[in-house]
Amino acid sequence: MVGGGLSAQTAAWQPSPGHTQVPIWPKEAPDAQPVPGPEEMKTVKDPLVAGGEPWLQIDNVSQPTMTVYSPKGKNTGVAVVVFPGGGYRVLAIDLQGTEICDWLTSKGITAVLLKYRVPTPTVGPYRDSPMALEDAQRTVGLVRFNAAEWHIDPQKIGVIGFSAGGHMVTAISTHFDKRLYPAVDAADKESCRPDFAIALYPGHLSKDDKNFELNPNVPVTSKTPPTFLVHAEDDAVNSVNNSLVYYIALKNAGVPVEMHLYAEGGHAFGLRRTKLPITDWSQLVEKWLGTIGMISR
Repeated sequence: MVGGGLSAQTAAWQPSPGHTQVPIWPKEAPDAQPVPGPEEMKTVKDPLVAGGEPWLQIDNVSQPTMTVYSPKGKNTGVAVVVFPGGGYRVLAIDLQGTEICDWLTSKGITAVLLKYRVPTPTVGPYRDSPMALEDAQRTVGLVRFNAAEWHIDPQKIGVIGFSAGGHMVTAISTHFDKRLYPAVDAADKESCRPDFAIALYPGHLSKDDKNFELNPNVPVTSKTPPTFLVHAEDDAVNSVNNSLVYYIALKNAGVPVEMHLYAEGGHAFGLRRTKLPITDWSQLVEKWLGTIGMISR
């Protein structure tokens, strides 16, 4: 996802009142890398993103945090860790973060917003964003470790991500047997395997569009969790082939998978309403969670 015009900057993002973001690492994050400057938030407008509507972008995240959004009424016991997109360079923290959390909590689902480290180097040992994956593995383990306190069923913890965050959904769905970092406390003894996974317009999955090959860095197996995919065929940022090759790999591995492709929708539409059919994707997710036994049908 590419940013366009930028507005005035603020020092750093803070969640809305009533929610507290907390560090996910007790000390320095593993494999810490320098960032170009201090963390800052900007308002962005890009014709390719969110229908040209403004959205909030976070740059230079070196201290990853999570923010827990608990449902105020009915609690299904389900939890979902939310991975905003941003090309592993920035985070679309409202469009693909807080707005998603508000939807989930309205359905009785605990949402955990992960502000993971960006930007991630695109060359060298950190190619394909292992620092972000470390943050994701750590967060899923923390949610499972705190399940009783947060009124969560430890066997109903999923992940949802958008664009680069959709890629991270697939990364943690295929890299959960072993942490990428040495264990730091009891939370890292918990499984970081999601019980289900939801990826919207993911990138980095198609190794070569011409040859229609899956990126070998997401090795699908029969243990990959049930997955839900959404993509628009007119996505000008991440080709629909990214979802198609992943779907085929899941199907061949015997993993339960549901995919919805739409002729129109573009990229990074999130939950913002349009006149296009793709705008109702969240309702399909809710039905799917019922079919896989996460919530009551």
